Amino acid sequence: MLESTPSQNQKPALQQLETVTIRFAGDSGDGMQLTGSQLTNTSAIFGNDVSTFPDYPSEIRAPAGTLAGVSGFQLSFSQVDIHTPGDLLKILVAMNPAALKVNIRDIELGGIIIVNSDSFGKNDLKKAAYAENPLETGELDEYKVYPVPISSLTLKSVEETGLSKKEADKCKNLFALGVVSWLLDRPLNYTLSWLQEKFKKKPEVAKANELALNAGYNFAENTGLFPVHFQIAPATLPEGTYRQITGNQATALGCIAASVQSEMAMTLCSYPITPASDILHELAKYQHFGIKTFQAEDEIAAMCAAIGVAFGGGLALTSTSGPGMDLKSEALGLAVITELPIVIFDVQRGGPSTGLPTKTEQADLMQAMYGRHGE
Repeated sequence: MLESTPSQNQKPALQQLETVTIRFAGDSGDGMQLTGSQLTNTSAIFGNDVSTFPDYPSEIRAPAGTLAGVSGFQLSFSQVDIHTPGDLLKILVAMNPAALKVNIRDIELGGIIIVNSDSFGKNDLKKAAYAENPLETGELDEYKVYPVPISSLTLKSVEETGLSKKEADKCKNLFALGVVSWLLDRPLNYTLSWLQEKFKKKPEVAKANELALNAGYNFAENTGLFPVHFQIAPATLPEGTYRQITGNQATALGCIAASVQSEMAMTLCSYPITPASDILHELAKYQHFGIKTFQAEDEIAAMCAAIGVAFGGGLALTSTSGPGMDLKSEALGLAVITELPIVIFDVQRGGPSTGLPTKTEQADLMQAMYGRHGE
């Protein structure tokens, strides 16, 4: 159902929740990973227990606005100890019709859907295979739907910076984050500090993102669009020093520990590919532990370089995703024949030919397990 706007004088109700699961979804260029990461960082610093699941498109550079090009970031944060990013969504932020269509099945009945209404034009709907606008057909009546003109409000909020329309449009993910930050009672100061640090050499970009973030927060607070917002208290956890960590960061730390404990030099030879690139980025920070990183010109070169490291007696690593695993296969066969030990990190994406089993066969899984094509 499309929620009616309460009176400006009517104060939104405040509801206490134990756990919230939210997903940001849009095109690859919409900044959903960054938006989710910033909400994660804020919630972790606030004291909540957090668990996340970034979801990248299975196709490389899928056409914008299409179902295949949808990128997402799911976050569950709680006042209790949690171990998964959640099953059903309490909140979905959909930046276009394709993001709505791909993710609608994961929202709990009565859940909240915030959509960028500016992106629901005729051409947008056609790309997402919608015959009619789902915001008008009644098919979303089981949910609480809040259309927000995110794109146009973002452009309006950053006008004073003088950025081009294309550059200004990139700030819309921060506007969406501002709306969600108000809805979930999250402070903005952590993200504002991060923006200053990240864009210290581009003050006009930092300013635009700050304006968009604050505009989103103020929009949610002052328009009375949402009849309720939520509080999630900090988690009660044992005393100690905590850090937020991703699977790729943990993998990198494990590699360093292996190198130090074995007293063997370690080299990662890699070609950047989502979502494995962070292993390369992380290990490059630890040269003081004797870790060497080599960014090759392609996946084949990375695999061959790793063979050279192993042949020289070093600990050889390479990282990739499904398509890169496929490209490494011939050189991988050489490593098998010569019995050279190499660790390959296959950080899988969901979907055909990217690492996870498909509907028709288990080829990518068999490739990762046995280094061969097909069943």
